[in-house]
Amino acid sequence: MGKSMSKAAIITHFANRFNMKKKVVAEMFEELSTLAYKEARNSFTLPGIGKLVLVDRKARMGRNPKTGESIQIPAKTVVKFRVAKACKEAVLTK
Repeated sequence: MGKSMSKAAIITHFANRFNMKKKVVAEMFEELSTLAYKEARNSFTLPGIGKLVLVDRKARMGRNPKTGESIQIPAKTVVKFRVAKACKEAVLTK
């Protein structure tokens, strides 16, 4: 498995690919992430990549790994990323 791209490498790639300034590309990515955080409650979709969704987890029993004692884990809402079918097929096929 190769090394993952850094944020700077991604920004450089897009700046070179679309002949834009790195600062403008960085601002676009910042705005995209801000929009994703704001709209996650309504499910935020990146077409062809996937979507952010909120999932309600039920309360459950857990175990303290240090002491082995049973503990009650409260219900909570978590953010999940669901990968799009097109993305799975593009990445996993040879």
